[in-house]
Amino acid sequence: MRSFVAGIVTETNTFSPIPTGASEWERVDRPEGIVPDSSLDGFRRKAALAGDEVVFGLYAFAMPAGITVQKAYEDLRDELIGQLRAAMPVDAVFLPLHGAMVADGYDDAEGDLIERVRALVGPDVKIGVHIDLHCHLTRRMLDHCDALVIYKEYPHTDMAARAEDLYDLIRDAHLGRTEPVMAMFDCRFMGIVPTNPQPMRGFVDAMMAAEGAEGVLSLSLGHGFPWGDVPDSGARMLAIVDAKQVAGDARARAARVAEEWGRRFFALRHDVVVEPLALDAALDRALAAPRGPVVIADQADNAGGGAPSDSTFVLRRLLERGVPDAALAMMWDPIVVQLAKSAGVGARLAVRLGGKMGPTSGDPLDLDATVVGIRDGLVQMWPQVDGSLASPAGDCVHLRVHGLAGTPSSGGDVDVIVTTRRGQVLGVEVFTAFGIDLTAKRVLVVKSIQHFYAAYAPVAAEVVYMAAPGAVAPIMETIPLERANLRTFPWVDDPFDDG
Repeated sequence: MRSFVAGIVTETNTFSPIPTGASEWERVDRPEGIVPDSSLDGFRRKAALAGDEVVFGLYAFAMPAGITVQKAYEDLRDELIGQLRAAMPVDAVFLPLHGAMVADGYDDAEGDLIERVRALVGPDVKIGVHIDLHCHLTRRMLDHCDALVIYKEYPHTDMAARAEDLYDLIRDAHLGRTEPVMAMFDCRFMGIVPTNPQPMRGFVDAMMAAEGAEGVLSLSLGHGFPWGDVPDSGARMLAIVDAKQVAGDARARAARVAEEWGRRFFALRHDVVVEPLALDAALDRALAAPRGPVVIADQADNAGGGAPSDSTFVLRRLLERGVPDAALAMMWDPIVVQLAKSAGVGARLAVRLGGKMGPTSGDPLDLDATVVGIRDGLVQMWPQVDGSLASPAGDCVHLRVHGLAGTPSSGGDVDVIVTTRRGQVLGVEVFTAFGIDLTAKRVLVVKSIQHFYAAYAPVAAEVVYMAAPGAVAPIMETIPLERANLRTFPWVDDPFDDG
């Protein structure tokens, strides 16, 4: 099988103050640039095992932020389409995307791209789409591809594994072994749903166990991305069945399977959602713990959801309350990093940190701090099912913050990691690279919603989810949605009840 692999990947927070323009995109243009254990690597491994030929095209990634500038999207899209035209003829096209990209004029950018790929290659070429579980799964996407597979895990530890699943689905369809038919079901749900704890762990395991039985080729739950205010937001269940194994109407069978599993998920709605604590309540919980480290997730300032990652609300309260043995990562402030690097390790500085991107970032903090460490090109390792995914964290400095400038010290220095690269905490290296002993800390604050979990759960005495102010409000009812369908849980407890 000869296939073409290319993608344009970002997640759009329509409330983010940061536009996703042309300069925000990072590219992988050659196979040797593929990161191990990524989606691209999953496709490459399966093709190598099968002895298939792969042509790699453009792969562009932008850190989640606000709406993508129209020209930036269209230029990338047209470049990808041009590369595909040059690579033809092909038997299959694989598109690793995100599923929640919104551009000026395109509520469903992925649907637009998939439709244009189909128009170019025609009806006989197989198209497989691989997307994040925080997606807006749309009818347009499904109408123009042959199979779509969504990550099952949150945190996303299975990206390469799901890419391999998709490769097998498309290859079998190309060889005539199967005839995949897809259907989706609207679960009428919005929320943050980690897959580590029960009962969600059992639901995901049951989905995987059901694949391959009774004609079911694949099951995927798209959790949705609540901070993308578009009509197709919300959770969707996707079922793919094999028309060659199903008696009667395969599309009706797929629809029944999707609804069965979608309602099964919906029945768990009260038990699977994260219920974060307010800022001071989260700190109270951490300080009441018999031992540390307690890991507090500053969910609202998660760069992985489009937040600036420069909010100061939590750091201010750590200092005002004199929380002992506390550390926080990562604050995005390239100017402070430049000043600290210029001053050097050991320098004591008065710096103005964070609070630069608007009301959801809070006010800048004027701080008394010492430069403890400097690391250029820090890399954090994000645990995956079959290894670790390297994620650049930028040039970073370790500041030991003694207090707010002009304010008597409250007694608790706070170790703060500041970076030039906006990004969420994925690995422990953001602390350990500076010699910070995690087990010696009482409180570790990480700017992330859930992706930190795989690396930090093994060392945490407890994990606390926090709803401080920020651009990625983790309490659904506080998101200022206008275009989404709010006849959905949690706004309506049972939207399927017509009574």
